[in-house]
Amino acid sequence: MGILALQRGEDVNAPTIKYDANTMTVFDDETVSLTTLENRVRCEMVLPEADDGFQYQFLNNDDWHVATSTLTARDGEFYLHLGFRKESPMDDVEESPAEDRTVLGVDLGINHLAVTSTARFEPGKKLVHERDCFEQTRGGLQKTGTQSAHRTLVRMEGREERYYRDKLHRVSNAIIDEPVEHDCTHIVFEDLRYIRKRISNGKKFQQWAPQKLVQYVEYKAEERGIRVEFVNPRYTSQRCSECGHTSKGNRTGTEFECEKCGKELHADYNAAKNVGWRFVRRGLNDSRRTGDSQLALKSGTVKPNRGFAPYPDYFGSEAESTDKPRVT
Repeated sequence: MGILALQRGEDVNAPTIKYDANTMTVFDDETVSLTTLENRVRCEMVLPEADDGFQYQFLNNDDWHVATSTLTARDGEFYLHLGFRKESPMDDVEESPAEDRTVLGVDLGINHLAVTSTARFEPGKKLVHERDCFEQTRGGLQKTGTQSAHRTLVRMEGREERYYRDKLHRVSNAIIDEPVEHDCTHIVFEDLRYIRKRISNGKKFQQWAPQKLVQYVEYKAEERGIRVEFVNPRYTSQRCSECGHTSKGNRTGTEFECEKCGKELHADYNAAKNVGWRFVRRGLNDSRRTGDSQLALKSGTVKPNRGFAPYPDYFGSEAESTDKPRVT
């Protein structure tokens, strides 16, 4: 275990290790107890000197509980990324079969971190570009190898983490705004396991960002009484969300044009609608459910076999067939 090796003065190059409430305990004296292969080790946590540091908003609030966290060894030091979970009234409440569902579908990726079925686009290229810049700078500092370079590297990594966290929080807030604005009961993502497979050749960061984004959305959705669900994304990028025709030839890069019905739209937007549709249809196939299910779009909702219904207060000239994306 890396912690014990570090205490013995050995070089440490450990992978990231996950901890949960069973293997980690955070104490009020700003120490943490971690389970290792040999025994349990209690370590001091280095937190910001100011009591208004963001960590204290969670550590000193009884509404938040420590959840899955990660420990990473880097340059002979350990970095503990604490995860927190807020208890929600929804935790002990099962969804009623008679409850009506309004579903927001969300497609996750890299060029766009998120695209919703209500046509909100959250770009991701800038985040990846900033990551590449950080990587180049980090590589140069590591090659320098001086104490000054090491101090600069530590400061830079702190700024880097804050930048990513701030960006992903902003995107998660934008996603949460959509179900609030459109009275959705559910937010639906593709199963995160398939995201890892889909971009398995990408950098670890490109796999980490969507997962962290979903975590942020999950706890913010709980606070608002919105459920978060996951579906198998198979063929969501190839299937026409208008007529259902599925073919690899429907999609070319970011463009989607159905070979059968001629529907044209952004490929990620098409996938977002298909993600939502998959959950809507799952409800239709559940014999226990009596409530209606519908997919939220920018200008209205659509139900299987019942067609499109515009929002009562929507005055745009476009109906669902011409919904245009909103890029933030």
